[in-house]
Formats: sequence, C-alpha cells, structure tokens
Amino acid sequence: MKVKEVLSALEQFAPLPLQESWDNAGLQVGLTEAEVSGALLCLDVTEKIIDEAIGKGCNLVVSHHPLLFRGLKTISDLTDMQRTVRKAIQHDVCIISMHTNIDNARGGVNYHIARKLGLTDVTFLNPKRVGDVECGSGVIGTLEVPMASCDFVIAVKKAFGVECAMTNELLRRKVSRVAICGGAGDFLLDEAVAASADAFITGEMHYHQYFGYEQKIQICVIGHYQSEQFTTEVFRDIINDQCPDVRTEIAETNTNPILYI
Repeated sequence: MKVKEVLSALEQFAPLPLQESWDNAGLQVGLTEAEVSGALLCLDVTEKIIDEAIGKGCNLVVSHHPLLFRGLKTISDLTDMQRTVRKAIQHDVCIISMHTNIDNARGGVNYHIARKLGLTDVTFLNPKRVGDVECGSGVIGTLEVPMASCDFVIAVKKAFGVECAMTNELLRRKVSRVAICGGAGDFLLDEAVAASADAFITGEMHYHQYFGYEQKIQICVIGHYQSEQFTTEVFRDIINDQCPDVRTEIAETNTNPILYI
C-alpha cells in the first residue's frame, strides 16, 4: 500500500478544509508514491521520532502537530526542525500531519477524549459546516453518573495519567455536563458556559481567564500534550480500518517539552 492511500484515508476522515486558516495539516515531507513499510504515530515530529521510525522500519510518520507551520528558508542542522526534515529526507521517511482538521472532525480528537471519560450524548460544542461536512470546535457530553467536583477532577487526572490539574474554585454542585477541547482550547470557555456545561476540560489556558468563573463552571486544565496524547489511537483506528495491510506503531518517544518537577 502506498503513502497516498494512507493519506487519502486520513483526509477522508478529516478533510483538509476543516483545518483552521493558520494551520498547515497534510503532507509535510516525502513522496506519496512510496510503498508503506510501517507507520509510526505520534503527537509531535522531532529528530528522535524520526530515529524511532527508522529503528522500527517505518517509512511513514503520522503526527498530530505539523512539523512545518511556516516555510523553511534553510535546511541545514541549525535547528531541530531543520535536522528533522533533513534526516527524514535522507532516510526516505514521509511525514503526514492531521491537526485542527482532526480536532474539528466528527469522531476526532475531542470525541476520543469524551470516550475516554465515558461521556454520553456527545455533540459539537461550537458546531459549523464546511461545505457539506458537519464539524466543530470542542465537544460537550454528559457523565453517566454526576460527580462531586473534586471527584471529577481526580477522575480526569486518572483517565489521562496526569500528575496535576489546574482548576479554579471547586464547584459546590455536582458535575454532569462536560465540555472538552484538547490542546489550547481556552477560546471556547464562554461557549462552554453558554451551553450550560458544569465543567470544561482543556490542555492550556491563560492565567487571567481563570478569573470570574467561580461557581459558574469547573475549569480543569491538564496540559497540552496530556490532553491530546491519545490522538495516536485515532490515527491507528483509521489506518487499521481503511488500510489494514499497513503496520502501525504508536511512538514510544515522549515529545512533551514540559517537565513537572
């Protein structure tokens, strides 16, 4: 099976027009006519990820975050990005990224987070249409059993294996309706309140946005990498379903640049 067939399967699930205007999803590096020897699935593309792909005999890397956001003026060894592009080309490793298009797709990143938390009746938090495709930013759903806010935060931490969560004042009511946006989702906080969510989970949020929401909504911020870490499972399921002959490997390299000490 060729790279272009895997690319087609991914883009059929999450068409490129679904991505935000500033994004650069899609093919990053390589030739799509190449036969796929294996696909390494990851969140970020770094030089160590390319090394892992080479070591596992994978000539395709599928990432969530694009390696290339802006054009490169030089391809040398001055930066990690340049070294990564250079090594990928040297070893004939193709790189594909599915970013905000798979964030915004039905069944994509935010839907997968909702499944991890056992939410039901999941719908888009901020729905929209791109042509004939229904998509949206964030999702909202319902816990099967309402929980005290402190128990809810603990459950989120356990589900995502995080060491800590940043929250505002704990709600003095139970959490039932939960809004989610993986990654940098703070722009949806007011939409979550307007949708009568009891809690809002995201990966990162600016300091000043915590003010003024006391007893309105339970903010729960778990880290950008942590919130999106299971995106690789979405990639795996798409490829296994549409391209069953392609071997998939979830990357073992942790690319989170933030340490908790």
